[in-house]
Amino acid sequence: MLKVVVCDNISQSGIEILKNDPDIELDIKSSVSKDELPNYLSDADAIITRSATSVDDAFLSKCGKLKVIGRAGVGVDNVDLSAASKRGIVVLNMPTGNTLAATEHTMTHIMNCLRFLPNANYELKYKHIWNRKKWMGIELAGKTLGIIGMGRIGSRVAVRAMSFDANVVVYDPYIKKEKATDIGVKIVDKLDELLQVSDIITIHTPKTDETYNMIGEKEIDMMKDGVTLINCARGGLYNEKALYKGLKSGKIRALGIDVFENEPQPNHFLQEFDNVFVTPHLGANSFESQIRVGTQIAKSVVDALKGRGYTNAVNITMAEEEISHLGKQFLGLAERMGSFLSQYVNKFISKAKIYVHGDIEKYADALALFTSVGILKNSIDEHVNYVNAPYIAKERGLEVQSKIYQGTTEFKNYLLIEAIYEGEKISIGGTVFEPNKARIVFMNGFDMEIELTGNIIVFQNHDKPGIIGMVGAVLGENKINIADFRLGRREGSGEALSFIKVDEEVDDKILDKILHIDGAIKVNKVKL
Repeated sequence: MLKVVVCDNISQSGIEILKNDPDIELDIKSSVSKDELPNYLSDADAIITRSATSVDDAFLSKCGKLKVIGRAGVGVDNVDLSAASKRGIVVLNMPTGNTLAATEHTMTHIMNCLRFLPNANYELKYKHIWNRKKWMGIELAGKTLGIIGMGRIGSRVAVRAMSFDANVVVYDPYIKKEKATDIGVKIVDKLDELLQVSDIITIHTPKTDETYNMIGEKEIDMMKDGVTLINCARGGLYNEKALYKGLKSGKIRALGIDVFENEPQPNHFLQEFDNVFVTPHLGANSFESQIRVGTQIAKSVVDALKGRGYTNAVNITMAEEEISHLGKQFLGLAERMGSFLSQYVNKFISKAKIYVHGDIEKYADALALFTSVGILKNSIDEHVNYVNAPYIAKERGLEVQSKIYQGTTEFKNYLLIEAIYEGEKISIGGTVFEPNKARIVFMNGFDMEIELTGNIIVFQNHDKPGIIGMVGAVLGENKINIADFRLGRREGSGEALSFIKVDEEVDDKILDKILHIDGAIKVNKVKL
């Protein structure tokens, strides 16, 4: 028998699946205090949790037989993935079960903000005031809805908004443009364009270093006067102080918000405004979604215990004993190179070709997988690993190929990645020097050597005296310290490429100043 302990409440449909399986011994401990819970887990083969149970290293130390952790929901913030992985425990989540609930919740916030229905309800029901004129609303039909992030939820919000006869414009540099145009919405290349044309803006992106506080004072200033803003995705995507300022000035007509930067948040400063509609992180809270999540996680846990598959595994790693020390270093390098390309291009990469040379040729497929993880992890709202990366890549339209490198190279082992995006191509090459020195050594015909870590400015310019000094001056004026600097020249091109490591991330204003230096061609930033 395989013992499954349910630590938090899940739907009865999920319980029935576990209860009716003859190979499963079910133990429901959702009513046990979290301090006492680990005492019941010494012989558990699997546990099922929600957000209420903190599965940290101390918790796992009490679980001597544990093989599988099922998280009934999207996030795995309450699970120490590193500790679970070290103990060989597979962690599963359910990223799609709540999609419809979150989509409809977003639409509810949009409609409440347009019609002020909660306020009218409160005044009539509790103050017994019949005042039709006070609550004059506006229609969604004919308005422009801007959607930031065109993933599972954003795309469904778009379809529903169009059924209301809204005009929909989307911004997501990490999707194929056809994903938007095929359903009849307009996709823009720059966030600024969406901000300037939208009457209503809803955001559906993952919370990353790139998206944290992505909507601040500068972005709100670009918006139309009387804009409506919605956030049912992640707290911290909108800068909350900037929202307060926009509400105070009247720039923002209404705000619908389900998530806060810090939660729980029973008395947030944004709640002082009558035109702010708040809910306590209810995006996933529907009976149907809880049934789907409970059913799916129960099935996935049973399948994992019986070796039938690991649906939505978030931490499965390759068998380390099968990979040499050198191979592991190249896998890490491949992932960083993929992440570098994704950030540098900042557009949807439709194809990645991975060329390998030397002893690492036997890891060609694994290197392709880790490259795809690096490309995808900055752009989607779910954990990406080498197990689910092929499925996510297929869903997003990313084609990944691995090949043996046929060119000549001075390096004993060499990894070359060629990325194709919107008809353009970029190539970077890397190797591992002894001892343990993984470096990028090539980019688009430029030879250089630099470690892909930290904050990096990538600067391409016409090769003439004084330009690098001017870059240093701009950074110095803004008190940005240079930690490392590497330069490469492409023979016969009259151009140079610089990798400039800095101690802190630079903002777009500084990049713009560098781009306006006489002789500058292109400047980007990446964070690894």
